[in-house]
Formats: sequence, C-alpha cells, structure tokens
Amino acid sequence: MQEISFDEALDLIRSKDQRYERDAYLFVREALDYTQKTIARGGRGRPRHVTGQELLAGIRDYALEQFGPMAATVLEHWGIRSCSDFGEIVFNMVEIGLLAKTPEDSRADFAEGYDFFEAFQKPFLPSGKQRRSSTARASSGV
Repeated sequence: MQEISFDEALDLIRSKDQRYERDAYLFVREALDYTQKTIARGGRGRPRHVTGQELLAGIRDYALEQFGPMAATVLEHWGIRSCSDFGEIVFNMVEIGLLAKTPEDSRADFAEGYDFFEAFQKPFLPSGKQRRSSTARASSGV
C-alpha cells in the first residue's frame, strides 16, 4: 500500500467531513507536536503517547501562545466551538492513518474538556470584568 502525503490525507478527510477548515487540522497536528515536546521536557526527554486531556491542555496553551486574544475567533472561524470538535478532528485523522490511538482512546476523552470562554477569552479580560463575566454567564445559564 502506498503512503499518502499529509495534504492528500487532508483532502480525503475533507471530502467526507467539511465541518472544519483545513487549517484546523494543521493546527491540531502542530499542537500535538507542541504537547509532546512539552511533556518530553518534563519527563525523560522522549515523545510518548498523549492522552486526550493532555492534548486539550496543549491545544489551549498552543492556541493562546500563537493567537493570544484572537484564539477563540480563529478557532471559531475554522469551525471549532468546543473541545468535542478537537476530538472529531483528532479521530478524523486517526481514521485516515495520520495519527495513532491506543485502545483506551476515544472521542469521549474530549467531551469533558474546558469551557471556551474560560480558556480563550477570560485570560485577556481586565480582572474586574473577569468576575462579572463569569457571574453573568452563570446567571444566564451559559
């Protein structure tokens, strides 16, 4: 069987699932590399398998580092509105052979991630607005 390039694999994925922009897949791949390097620095220096929760934390950190206060806007432009979307992207890549998974890995690992407001917008609000925004969101049921 002939290996296909990353670009060809993305074309295949997007021919079946057009919910996410091509750049979303590139970003998740870069965020995985970022996460593996971060974990390797804290461990024995070797990349290892990353859990869904570890990848979500790495995605958050990488998005904030790359896009700052625009992170939520960029992600939404790509079709990403929740941590479950990251899981869909990861498993689309797994199904085509771009990423590997263990038997314990599942889309559900991404379902209980973080709130996008808390992760990508709140860090950039003035401290007085952070409290009010959290209270307003809680009282409005968001």
